[in-house]
Amino acid sequence: MTAKKKPARKTKRATPARKTAVRAVKRAAKPARAPSAAYADFMVQAYAMENDARDRYTEFAEQMDMHNNPDVARLFRKLARIEGLHAETIVREMGWSKPPARTEAWMWRHSEAPESAAPGDLHYLMQPYQALELALESERRAVSFFSGMTHSTAPVEVKRIAREMAAEEREHVRLIREWLKKFPKPERGWDQDPDPPQQSD
Repeated sequence: MTAKKKPARKTKRATPARKTAVRAVKRAAKPARAPSAAYADFMVQAYAMENDARDRYTEFAEQMDMHNNPDVARLFRKLARIEGLHAETIVREMGWSKPPARTEAWMWRHSEAPESAAPGDLHYLMQPYQALELALESERRAVSFFSGMTHSTAPVEVKRIAREMAAEEREHVRLIREWLKKFPKPERGWDQDPDPPQQSD
């Protein structure tokens, strides 16, 4: 009498979802590689850039409020919130328990940060269309800055994140262009004020 053979044990078929889950577990098991000094320094500059843009838009909003221009003030505050969210994202991605101080960013100590509009570009009678044009130019400069990094001699990981940030800034350019379609272009003479504000000492 011959012994009965045990039926072959069926192996579970690896579905795409299971494969993805396995890969995720393996990635999580690997220790995270600490960013290089060049990468960390670049992110400090990017964080400073977003903060500068947020502060400048907030400053513009306050000036528009002072000149009784609430529509443009609201628009600048919205832009300030967007830039602030970008800065918070960088903090989370870098795992900073304490964000870097302004003094740690060295790139723009003697000039405006790429994404910050110059104070001289502001006019107290400007309309939403012009405020968006100001923001559009700022975003274009940010695209140019990050795109330039991808063609520089920077380390590969710096070029990678710069490429991602350039793509993000291009999306902001697209968004602002869409907003511009919602507002009329100011007519000639928009900056004429029969009773301009008086400068006080």
